[in-house]
Amino acid sequence: MVEEKKEEKIEEKTEAKEKAVNKEEKEEKKPVVTETSEKKEEQKDEKKEETKNEEKEDKEIEVPAKFKELVEKIEKMSVLDLAELVKILEKKFGVTATPQVIAANSAGGSVSAGEAEEKSEFNIELKEIGSQKIEVIKVVRDLTGKGLKESKDVVDQAASSPQIVKENVKKEEAEEIKKKFETAGAKVELK
Repeated sequence: MVEEKKEEKIEEKTEAKEKAVNKEEKEEKKPVVTETSEKKEEQKDEKKEETKNEEKEDKEIEVPAKFKELVEKIEKMSVLDLAELVKILEKKFGVTATPQVIAANSAGGSVSAGEAEEKSEFNIELKEIGSQKIEVIKVVRDLTGKGLKESKDVVDQAASSPQIVKENVKKEEAEEIKKKFETAGAKVELK
């Protein structure tokens, strides 16, 4: 019985020591956690400041009163809705949202229409797919090297708005490609 009490006391002391050691380890780890949380707080504060600065820059742009309501509506739109709006405006007014590149002659001045050199490279733009959609998909697939789904997606997009199929093609090759599309029943423009 005396031995049992001694063993119990030894076990209690051992448990007490383990608790004390665990408690010390936890206390040592706490400052590290607070440092990490302080760094996170600093990062959050920096992000908030950046956001505020960006908002200030956005607010600094003065919107004329006649466009204010329109700009507010556009700000509230989702990205998908904005993309759809752009497509509708392109169709409605016959414009594109891509920037136009102005050619310049070697002297650095702009080139007038009469002085322009003959173009040697063209972009092939699929305007209309016609009634033979499958044939057009085959031509796009052969031309671009894309898979069937990607080629179909290009053709589907071309049904709603013109799509660039291939860029920087030499004149002779561009004419051949145009003939292939026309044979498939599609309308193509060389730009």
